[in-house]
Amino acid sequence: MFLKNYSQILIIGAGPAGATASMFLTKQKIYHTLIDKAVFPRDKICGDALSGKVFSVLKKLENGIQNKIYSDENYLGSFGVKFFAPSGLSVDVPFANNIESLSVAPGFIATRKYFDNFLLENSAGEYANVIQGCEAKQITKQPDGKYKISCIGNGLTIEFVPEIVLAADGDRSIFAKQFGGKMVEENHYCAGLRVYYKNVSGFNSNNFIELHFIKKVLPGYFWVFPMSNGKANVGIGLLKKYASKNKINLRKELEDIIQNHPEISKRFSAAEPLETPKGWGLPLGSKRRKISGERFMLLGDAGSLIDPFTGEGIANAMICGMHAANVIELALEKKDYSSDLFYEYDKRVYNRLGKEFSISTTLQKLSRFPWLFNFVVKKAIKNETFRETLTAMFNDLDLRSSFKDPKFYWRIFKN
Repeated sequence: MFLKNYSQILIIGAGPAGATASMFLTKQKIYHTLIDKAVFPRDKICGDALSGKVFSVLKKLENGIQNKIYSDENYLGSFGVKFFAPSGLSVDVPFANNIESLSVAPGFIATRKYFDNFLLENSAGEYANVIQGCEAKQITKQPDGKYKISCIGNGLTIEFVPEIVLAADGDRSIFAKQFGGKMVEENHYCAGLRVYYKNVSGFNSNNFIELHFIKKVLPGYFWVFPMSNGKANVGIGLLKKYASKNKINLRKELEDIIQNHPEISKRFSAAEPLETPKGWGLPLGSKRRKISGERFMLLGDAGSLIDPFTGEGIANAMICGMHAANVIELALEKKDYSSDLFYEYDKRVYNRLGKEFSISTTLQKLSRFPWLFNFVVKKAIKNETFRETLTAMFNDLDLRSSFKDPKFYWRIFKN
């Protein structure tokens, strides 16, 4: 056990990345401080989908922790994805073959208000000093290499000079911008809008999430995710480069799809929005970046680690939190806070996510071609073996990498 010193490690941001790092540090009996500018529970603009990768991380923390989610009525289990091609044809791709035999759903949908609060509550304990309503406002690097971080909240200013900083405060991370070289790059950045609705009709009986690849918003998509209590998470996302180049107004496109799309509009005939559209940015992992340095690591969105094709970010953030905590344990044992030591974090994160990012970047590029998307979906509808192959691709990265091989599409064409 390390000495009781909450100030030796500071985690900025208590979302999935920061809270997961905190939970793993607690498991390792390492004292630390976790701050966030918000007071939980709070809303976070997101698609709200939790993939199987989320549960693979939770299972490493505590046996049965995922059961708390399975039994919570605020979480809706999902068994797959329904892909809609630009032609309007669709194919159901379950997360696993023979989903009827599964006792619980592989994926879930829940608002970030519930899920993030769940993580934060599980990060609280003897080893974590959690401070809410405390925003990092000013950061300076000291002569000894440490960072002095001034936080303001509740009318007070608190100063931290930790040995190690974990920046997990999202896309607008002040630390990542100032010391991690983070900037918006239109080729690797997506703009998104979300609106909660009620009374959307026509969902799959197994609560498949829906990705609609509509021609005028490629290489992006319109999504409809079912949620508990009769709600739905509805939104649109598009690569910022294309939105800027083609002068696309996402709010107008979202409204146009809901009101005028020949099939989608029917499902919204009795639907009511529960809020006005809310926008946010998604920094994509389509470019490999350095996500650590002397005495710091960048986690989740602060490290630009969102999946370039699906937009998934929650699970990736939690994977970052897990690896960051493990590297901290190594750093404290060696008393080494150098950039060389913390580069171990980069290697572990990209070893886990790098191949996924590479494949997803290819799929993002291929989605620019409506005819190719139409062709693949049409073949999947006709060929059961190919549909089963698509399902297997969710769990087999080597198989999923076939999407990068032109021969793959030739084999589909030739059956």
